[in-house]
Amino acid sequence: MHRRSLLAASAALALAAAAFAAPARAADDYPSRPIQMIVPWGAGGGTDAVGRVIASQLQEVLGQPVNVVNRTGGSGVVGHSAIANAEPDGYTLGIMTIEIDMMHWQGLTDLTYKDYDILALVNADPGGVMVSADSDYETAKQLLEKIKSEPKGTFKASGTGQGGIWHLGLAGWMLSEGLPPDQVTFVPSQGAAAGITDMVAGGVDIVPSSLAEGRSMIEADKVRPLASMSDDRQALFPDVPTLKEATGSDWTLAVWRAVVAPDGLPDDVRAKLEDAVKKAYDSEEYQSFMKERGFGVRWAAGDEATKIVAEDDKSLGEVMQKAGLAKQ
Repeated sequence: MHRRSLLAASAALALAAAAFAAPARAADDYPSRPIQMIVPWGAGGGTDAVGRVIASQLQEVLGQPVNVVNRTGGSGVVGHSAIANAEPDGYTLGIMTIEIDMMHWQGLTDLTYKDYDILALVNADPGGVMVSADSDYETAKQLLEKIKSEPKGTFKASGTGQGGIWHLGLAGWMLSEGLPPDQVTFVPSQGAAAGITDMVAGGVDIVPSSLAEGRSMIEADKVRPLASMSDDRQALFPDVPTLKEATGSDWTLAVWRAVVAPDGLPDDVRAKLEDAVKKAYDSEEYQSFMKERGFGVRWAAGDEATKIVAEDDKSLGEVMQKAGLAKQ
């Protein structure tokens, strides 16, 4: 009986040791099964394209399938919620977009960037100021002077839905120039492409979307880019001045995409994922894809990425409140 008791005790100790060791082995083995990459926007769009090329490169680095799942709806709320509410074990990742800094101000959700572990920003496309090629305005300064001299609502702009990112880009620019946020009337559209088409046809005067979205029309000499809402001139458009250069405005804004996970990742899993995302970003395939598609590449990881997202949350919230677009 004594020997049997010793054997039982030894077995119990072994099981307990195994139980404590299991999480460590699981982390060492990560990833040991397929990973899900949630994209909160529809298939075929820009975020979907970036998500899929990142997923394909992560698959190469991590040695496990990385399956893209589009979870659309609620102006981005559905997909962002699915990412935030998943188990923080490294097997659910997602592409977070700048809308996370807008949705809670709009009263659509309680989610904020604090509900995620931000692994890295991998893309950023600064906003811009574009007019049609037959416009009277050759510079952003000329355009601004005319906007200031005319009654509110004389000029019209488009490029996204009401309260969308480029609406805020325009309002932020106006506020930075000492003008009311609605000095230029914003006409909602189904995205930048529709807004640019309307502008070329004479329906609106300005499109404040990213220059990348207007690239094909710029190269076709149908659209004239006047300024970039960036700290520095864009590599794809080296002849286009920044707003600071053109008018003295300090206003900057870029739409960005980040690879994230639910908040609470184990440190060792996070470290592996950050390393894998950096390798995916640096890959020739990713860099070539982004260049060919006209997307801007930007790398910021960890605390730097979180700081960028937090600053945008603050600045966009201020613009939305002053423009009467916030519900909190």
